[in-house]
Amino acid sequence: MAASFVSRAVRQWGAHPYLRLVVSRAVSMVFLLWGMTVIAFVLTHIVPHDPVLSALGDRLSQDPLAVKAFKQKYGLDQSLIQQYVTYIVDLAHGDLGQSYLTDNSVRDDLALYVPATFELGTVAVAIGLVGGTALGVITGMRQGGWLDQAARLFSTVTISVPLFWIAFLAIYLFAFRLSWFPTGGQLGPASEPPSHVTGAYIVDALLTRNAGLVWEAVQYVILPASVLALPLVGLLSRFTRSTVISVAGNEFVTAARAKGLPERTVLLRYILRAALTPIITLFGLIFADVMTGAVLVEITFSWAGVGQYAYRGAINLDLQIIVGVALFTAVVYIVTNFVVDLLYGWIDPRARPV
Repeated sequence: MAASFVSRAVRQWGAHPYLRLVVSRAVSMVFLLWGMTVIAFVLTHIVPHDPVLSALGDRLSQDPLAVKAFKQKYGLDQSLIQQYVTYIVDLAHGDLGQSYLTDNSVRDDLALYVPATFELGTVAVAIGLVGGTALGVITGMRQGGWLDQAARLFSTVTISVPLFWIAFLAIYLFAFRLSWFPTGGQLGPASEPPSHVTGAYIVDALLTRNAGLVWEAVQYVILPASVLALPLVGLLSRFTRSTVISVAGNEFVTAARAKGLPERTVLLRYILRAALTPIITLFGLIFADVMTGAVLVEITFSWAGVGQYAYRGAINLDLQIIVGVALFTAVVYIVTNFVVDLLYGWIDPRARPV
């Protein structure tokens, strides 16, 4: 009976290549996460620094009793291997350690800062996806015109110009000169944050049905999200344009037009469908990059997200924050790539294991 069950399971496994794709990617994801814990832990410990001096200051770091108590509290009196084993055991229980800087659990700190970054990143990705894809499709279908030339110039400028310079320029122009948007922050100084549900102000204000606070939160997020989205628009428009041009020259598109199908049907059903797979792959990388790489924008706009938290941890040499943010970054990239692989295999059966 057991042999029959195993045989049936093997046959079902072989009959579902998409299931094999899911399981294989999940196993790879586990090993990648473990590898990231090793890399993050080792790199942060081989960098020359003195966490005792950073946390206690010049005066207390000269007190042997204070130094001993600090090292015992954070496990710094153990060997590197013992520290790593302790870290892995704590990590398995959801404990990312305690920050020297905030004296709070890194997990609690991340739970406070991640929603703000997710809110900013989601709005930026939405702007970048809609703007970049639309611009890429239009210029790909009408290549060589003035709009195509202008879009290519725009793409080159937005990708190559430093993001912090664009942020300062946007604040000067749209906040100081035109007064269209606030200069920074997430809400006005006189406003109270909405009741905590998710940690994202727009979502929480919607859930608590506070329309005025929703509008205020939207006003504060638009400018930093637009700055963060500009390179995405440039990159996605260029990539989408190239993909659309490549797909539009295929025989199946010519055959669809020869049948007399409307151009809109040809674009949506044939060209965009064929171009969707590489666009999804790029979009996954962009999403992960925005969620983890908004440091300069968050600092410039005083946005209390993971970027600011990581910056404070780095300049104060807080190992717990550095390792915690590194693992958060790794998880975002690995999970995003996992989802992209599954979408890739779902859209294109050729990507599934044989």
